[in-house]
Amino acid sequence: MLAKQLLFLSSLIPLLQAQETVLGVYIFHRHGDRTTKNWPPTSLTDLGYYQVFEAGNFYRNRYIDANASSQIFGISPDLVQNSQLNVQAPVDTVLQNSAAGFLQGLYPPVGATLGTQKLANGTSVEAPLGGFQLIPVNAVASASSGANSENSQWLQGQSGCNNAIISSNNYFFSQEYLTELNKTMGFYHSVEPVINGTFSLAQDNFKNAYLIYDLVHVSMIHNASIPSDNLLTPETVFQLQTLADNHEFNLAYNASEPIRAIAGSTLAAQIVQQLNATITGKSTSQIGIQFGAYNSFLSFFGLAQLPAVSVNFTGIVDYASSMTFELVTNATVTNTSYPSDDDISVRFLFSNGTSAEHPLTAYPLFGQSETVIPWNTFVDQMNAFAVGNQADWCSQCGNSTGVCASTTSTSTGSSTSPTSSTSSSGGISKAVAGVIGAMVTLAVILGAEALILLLAGLRVVSKKRFGNRASPESASVVAKA
Repeated sequence: MLAKQLLFLSSLIPLLQAQETVLGVYIFHRHGDRTTKNWPPTSLTDLGYYQVFEAGNFYRNRYIDANASSQIFGISPDLVQNSQLNVQAPVDTVLQNSAAGFLQGLYPPVGATLGTQKLANGTSVEAPLGGFQLIPVNAVASASSGANSENSQWLQGQSGCNNAIISSNNYFFSQEYLTELNKTMGFYHSVEPVINGTFSLAQDNFKNAYLIYDLVHVSMIHNASIPSDNLLTPETVFQLQTLADNHEFNLAYNASEPIRAIAGSTLAAQIVQQLNATITGKSTSQIGIQFGAYNSFLSFFGLAQLPAVSVNFTGIVDYASSMTFELVTNATVTNTSYPSDDDISVRFLFSNGTSAEHPLTAYPLFGQSETVIPWNTFVDQMNAFAVGNQADWCSQCGNSTGVCASTTSTSTGSSTSPTSSTSSSGGISKAVAGVIGAMVTLAVILGAEALILLLAGLRVVSKKRFGNRASPESASVVAKA
């Protein structure tokens, strides 16, 4: 009998050895419910605060708590160690407050027992608010160093990226857009009584698809009464959302113009750099969290080939949605033994809406069939479209002023640099020729846009008219929150 028991126990050893360990995670999160962008200033609502707090609590129960279902190796379960977290959010009230609310759920107050400190003179001090834990949210962090930097504006993705702005604006002159604009004119006019307090008849069209949907969506959540609400049938609301999805996805991603998805490209670099820091630091910095715009979700979805997995990846993600990248291994992990790169993999998960209410589901990336892929494969696939530093961002965006002035001057100032070699005609450097070409192209496009706008009766609106933004406003098309 004893021999059988020993045999049974020995058969369990391989299973125990193969148990998965989470080494670290990167979470990209949208803000919670907010007021409409049509009537600034936009602010996080109590519902939104609740949503992100519950999301933080969900991730605590998954990764941090002592009884977590997938506790991260080496993570502090109760008292936060800020060295283990890298939390970021653009300079935006809704996103910054969402990050703060999320962190309150991730590491809640610890109470008097853990939140009391004894001083040298023998007295004790209890932390305010029941042991409330202070966790910094970095406004903008350098993806390469993790240090705060006012010169890392490129990390805010599409904001100010000249070539991305041109590419996104090209959508408004595409046959696809013009066809949709004309085809849906009657539909939008049919809901005019609902929105005429905010939009004129001239504005009530597919051009403002996102803002119209945002107004209706927020009103249906918060307003006790809506003008002519009998017009807002389930079919009508669904159509408003579908058209807004179409509008925003086409502004965020285009397969033939990768620069349009610059927001997803910069996010990809940040994800890889944070997870790599987890590996090189042997899980001393385990969690990266960033709150950002829904357009960054859409850009990344397109680049990672997720629309091929589900058409849902072409739609605007709901409030408090999140995508998570888990760094996992089946190798033995101890304080003295850490797995090699070949023993580490990545799993991608997504929750459309707060993860406390909507399942966090694994999906395959890059057109692959498996939801868990080797770390080295993940890095290669991400680096195929990632933009990981300011110099590359400036080069791909065609920017040469502001924060890019020093980058441009460095790349063109040395006669021995490959980028400063002269062409066979005229002696103009390739970099300078590129800048001249970009400026000429920009002038031609702007001229064409002005002519088309005049002939078509369209108008150019400020970027606020395209929905919530994740970063300071500098162009007509930027990251939307």
